[in-house]
Amino acid sequence: MLQVGPYKFWFVTGSQHLYGEDVLLEVEKNSRSIIDVLNRKGNLPHEIEFKGVLTTSNDVYKLILEANSSDNCAGLVTWMHTFSPGKIWIVGLSILQKPLLHLHTQFNRDIPWESIDMNFMNLNQSAHGDREYGYIVTRLKIPRKVMVGYWKHDDVQKKIRDWMKTAVTVLESRNIRVARFGDNMRNVAVTEGDKIEAQIKFGWTVDYYGIGDLVEKMKEITEEQIDCLLEEYKELYEMEPESLVPGPLLDSIKEQARIELGLKAFLQEGNYTAFTTNFEDLHGMKQLPGLAAQHLMAEGYGFAGEGDWRTAALTRLLKIMSDNKDTSFMEDYTYHLDPNNEMILGSHMLEICPTISATKPKIIVRPLSIGGKEDPARLVFDGKAGEGIVASLVELGGRFRLVINEISAVQPTIATPNLPVAKVLWKPLPSLATATEAWIYSGGAHHTVFSLSVTKEQLYDFAEMSSIECVIIDQQTVIDRLRHDLKINEVIWT
Repeated sequence: MLQVGPYKFWFVTGSQHLYGEDVLLEVEKNSRSIIDVLNRKGNLPHEIEFKGVLTTSNDVYKLILEANSSDNCAGLVTWMHTFSPGKIWIVGLSILQKPLLHLHTQFNRDIPWESIDMNFMNLNQSAHGDREYGYIVTRLKIPRKVMVGYWKHDDVQKKIRDWMKTAVTVLESRNIRVARFGDNMRNVAVTEGDKIEAQIKFGWTVDYYGIGDLVEKMKEITEEQIDCLLEEYKELYEMEPESLVPGPLLDSIKEQARIELGLKAFLQEGNYTAFTTNFEDLHGMKQLPGLAAQHLMAEGYGFAGEGDWRTAALTRLLKIMSDNKDTSFMEDYTYHLDPNNEMILGSHMLEICPTISATKPKIIVRPLSIGGKEDPARLVFDGKAGEGIVASLVELGGRFRLVINEISAVQPTIATPNLPVAKVLWKPLPSLATATEAWIYSGGAHHTVFSLSVTKEQLYDFAEMSSIECVIIDQQTVIDRLRHDLKINEVIWT
């Protein structure tokens, strides 16, 4: 289900006619060599296409006009091989509507000490050509990513890969459609919000449906469809022996299969890529979606509980950015406050995505203390260890703030036989006390997206491309400085 468009990134090189046609031919040759290597060996998620050496204002304007109107152009990669006068970029960059990467590199890695002459110097001028270009982009106040390093090096190629994923995510954001089954949880503040502002800023469509609309779709599901999905469950997940024979446990799992099939049919018909549910609104349903929501998340759908449409959309975004790896809807639940080993236990009642599982997920059926319905089937597992992030998108009076905390996830080693949920343990950076204090000062929500694949740099770039505020909590966070920065941000972003 997790599919994105057939995007390409356009590579353009800046120069001028001052150095003669032979130099321009060499500039083009070098540019094509870089692109060829990156496409063959860079392990890039999308192809780079060379679009020429630009030397005049009209060249730049026509190229950017074409990029803006191209459905498959996901962004521009620019490089100033020689000296490209900044004024030729003004008119074109002023209309740019696609993500922009300024690659500050040079064709040669080393200075050829024995043979270097003025011809070499005139050809290899990225050191000051990119500064001229960088000045005009700064003057025009255009969001962009500046990436410095030798183009053959692995770290540079990884940065290009990550930026590409973020750029595509920004474009795919316009295709996010969230179906809300029921309203948000009553009296909860953080799940409210301005859906029109979200559509203006991110392109999201957020639609409400009564739970009866889903129930009607579930009634269309056949027993044959349920049995087929049940076989898929058996292949993917462990099951309790009692649930493999006819009885209430198997009936409960089959009911989750019915819910999933009804949900998926509804979402596909409406071209929705994310959804929310609410345990306060379950009229006509036997169970709260548990296994159903988890399995759909594993396919790439965005999800959040309690009607939290903003986090559902953010989950979908990070699943695109991560290629649906190691990413899930999450909620901070409780703390382990051992001073030598402070950790946060994250979970949700039922709906944590199995892409973050370190163990083979197991389907169990247990009572649920809320909702007033039958015992729902759900997947239980322990989360993976690794370095990652938790992120929350909050609305602050018509504007958005993305709050990011770097974390170190720890695979649980102690069994919790009486806790029938999927769970994740992590240590927030720089410490539980500082990170949590910073999170609360920043207004971060209790619902988040957890990922061991997405980086803080990718999310910061997403915020830059989307023109929203971003707060990063990491090893360098100091509370006094963060509180001061938040006050400054109020002036900048309000």
